[in-house]
Amino acid sequence: MRVIPIGAETGIQADASGCDEESGVVQKVNMPLVRREFLKGTGILFGSIASGSVLAALAPSNAWALELKTLTSDEGKVLMAMGRTLYPHKKLPDAVYALLAKDLDGGANSNAATAKLLKDGVASLNNAAGGDFSKLTHDQRLAIIHPMEDTPFFGKVRGQCITSLYDNDMAFAAFGYPGSAWEKGGYITRGFQDLKWLPNPPAEASPPPFLG
Repeated sequence: MRVIPIGAETGIQADASGCDEESGVVQKVNMPLVRREFLKGTGILFGSIASGSVLAALAPSNAWALELKTLTSDEGKVLMAMGRTLYPHKKLPDAVYALLAKDLDGGANSNAATAKLLKDGVASLNNAAGGDFSKLTHDQRLAIIHPMEDTPFFGKVRGQCITSLYDNDMAFAAFGYPGSAWEKGGYITRGFQDLKWLPNPPAEASPPPFLG
């Protein structure tokens, strides 16, 4: 699991029953939130988390910002839009998709060929859009991306989506994943039967677990 450090107050807790097997109280989740005045890269991505959402209750602040070292802010926004088009999740805030742009920017910062691949790819998306790709609707973006499926640019972004979008504390909180359980005795007593997206089975079909 990737943990993203923050520069915010510590020791603050928020009620969220079921997230901690002992107390039902969880720590504020680690979020990519930093003061914008300290960001001095080539680009800055910033936004806010909707009040009342699961993440708003756990985050130390509703505002977030990420620094880009090589890509521009506009290029980062296009990559965010591409990621949301490929892996659309209404429950994931833009802050999660910003992690995709941040990770891609990290690769571009360390490899000139990767930087060229991403910048050229973003330019091709904007050219196909006749302007700003990130401003298009989902269906319009999808129509532009589809013919690019066999290109190295598409493969690079799609591959990075897998880890950037799903291996972080914000995604875990949004999807209700409590984290690894093996070191705490396994899932038998930590949500083994907590399938909230399916109807409860008959009692005879789901007896209590055998604990020895």
